[in-house]
Amino acid sequence: MKRFFLILVAVLSTSVMISPARAGLFDDDEARKAITDLNSRLTALSSKVDDQFLSKADKPALLDQMNQIDSLRQEIAKLRGQLEVLSNDVSDSQRRQKDFYVDLDNRLRKLEPQKVVLDGKEAQVDQSEQKTYETALAVFQSGDYSGAASALNSFVQLYPHSIYLPNAQYSLGIAYYAQRDYKNAVATFQSLLKTSPDSPKAPDAMLNIASCYAEQKDKAQTKKMAAEFTYPVSGIGCGKNCG
Repeated sequence: MKRFFLILVAVLSTSVMISPARAGLFDDDEARKAITDLNSRLTALSSKVDDQFLSKADKPALLDQMNQIDSLRQEIAKLRGQLEVLSNDVSDSQRRQKDFYVDLDNRLRKLEPQKVVLDGKEAQVDQSEQKTYETALAVFQSGDYSGAASALNSFVQLYPHSIYLPNAQYSLGIAYYAQRDYKNAVATFQSLLKTSPDSPKAPDAMLNIASCYAEQKDKAQTKKMAAEFTYPVSGIGCGKNCG
């Protein structure tokens, strides 16, 4: 009988032990303290039962002590369940926090400027700038010259120092020309020549200015621009390949 009580105490004590690694997960010091207190009470009660057994105490007293041991065991099991829930909550919280930071990092990376090389020049381009240009260019390449003129003009106004500016201005001039808006086409090509005189698009812009004057029957300006133009290009017929 004595051996039975010793085994019972050992089993109950072992079942409620919390390893240092698991204990580190909990912030509920009161719960851990309660388990420690219950273990102490369980040990004391078991020792008392053992003493009563040696002194041949009556059976009702031993039964009462056994009931108390069972009650303590239930309390310990309940606390262990609470700590298990708390452990899972902490683990879930840590996982959610990690996922949040990974998602935030990915979002920030998407907002970081990207290095772009265009016509031999290198620049850092914001994602919004690149997306705005590519969207406007897609409209131009679809043949919607009215929509392209609006989108490209907005881009030029928003990003006057963009590495894409010469190409955007050139495509904008073509969009105006396609709509027979020669005045705005000339103004746009002239702006390109002024802001980016060394752009590969500059010679084409000069030729297209001459074409605009020719369409308006302005022979003097056409002749003047033709005289200034010395670089062989395909001219206004670049269509969807422009930009």
